[in-house]
Amino acid sequence: MALIVQKFGGSSVANADRIRNVARIITETREAGNSVVAILSAQGDTTDDLISKALEINPKASKREMDMLLSTGEQISCSLCAMAIEKMGYPVISLTGWQAGIHTNRAYSDARIKKIDTERIQTEIDRNNSIVIVTGFQGINKYDDVTTLGRGGSDTSAVAMAAALKADLCQIYTDVEGVYTADPRLVENAKKLDEITYDEMLELASLGAQVLHNRSVEMAKKYQVKLEVLSSFANKPGTQVKEVVKPMEKTHVVGVAKDKNVGRIALVELEDRPGIAYKVFSLLSKANINVDIILQSIGRDNTKDISFTVKRDDAEKAKEILEEHKSVIGFKRIDLSFNLAKISIVGAGMIDNPGVASQMFQALYEADINIRMISTSEIKVSVLLDESEAERAVQVIHQSFFDE
Repeated sequence: MALIVQKFGGSSVANADRIRNVARIITETREAGNSVVAILSAQGDTTDDLISKALEINPKASKREMDMLLSTGEQISCSLCAMAIEKMGYPVISLTGWQAGIHTNRAYSDARIKKIDTERIQTEIDRNNSIVIVTGFQGINKYDDVTTLGRGGSDTSAVAMAAALKADLCQIYTDVEGVYTADPRLVENAKKLDEITYDEMLELASLGAQVLHNRSVEMAKKYQVKLEVLSSFANKPGTQVKEVVKPMEKTHVVGVAKDKNVGRIALVELEDRPGIAYKVFSLLSKANINVDIILQSIGRDNTKDISFTVKRDDAEKAKEILEEHKSVIGFKRIDLSFNLAKISIVGAGMIDNPGVASQMFQALYEADINIRMISTSEIKVSVLLDESEAERAVQVIHQSFFDE
């Protein structure tokens, strides 16, 4: 008998019919001779609706009270799903994050899982092989307060639960049939991948692909959790995420990703002396602002320029911090740009195959799309370009690598 953890996203449980469909998938998995622990997200737009309700009452509500409110969305979907399974005649119980033993750090709204005490869940499984439904996205901290794990937290809940239970498989059910070479909504002939490595999936998730949350992939790699991404609406095999995969034919790239959550900051005429870059980026690090692409110009007249990207929501905060320390850093002005997007190609085979980056650049050149900044690593190449060109860039790059 295998133990399978299944996670269902908000679109999969958006209404009564979809909850019944999820109940069918769960019970069919149990009928196949497996034990099942299911992690559920809140229904559809429930989380956004709850945020709107909070804003009506108190736009500056504490993160603790927001977590109390937002955690109710998953409780609703879990209890409804348990009722559907109960009606079908199967033993089932729904549990909140704290009942399921999910312990987090103290942070509200963006907590990290510290440990999972699996005793309660294991007891329920051992009792008539009960199906256990657990609220995703939440846990409890050392003060016995409810905490939430941030957007995409249900993916993390599922992988963490699979790791703690030493599950044979963790299935992530969503509204797409797996991981594609590009967003199928943008690229008509995007291809579904049968398998992808943890490293490639982590890069794609971090670079804008919305199939899996990057924290969940990172955890899956760390604990060697076997993942499968598949659709709750189509009875088809999905994409397996694992350590080693069969090499793809013809191309060393597995996917093209787009990220519009980008802001670019340019520090103009910085003093060209040791320690300046350290001062700039240590200030941002202390404020928990992640920096992505960095470009430094050649020094001239004892000055240099540094441009870098951050998440769009962090750009104004980063500018404010640097302006406050202008006298310490020493620069002439700060320029801020928002009308940009980052387009990336990812593939573990890129490191051993020269010419991959030039093929990407050629595709953009032939489409008359200008590159603003470039960043590379062993398994990715990212370019910054005008946001208005983003979708077309994805299409021409995908065509260059994947079309025969």
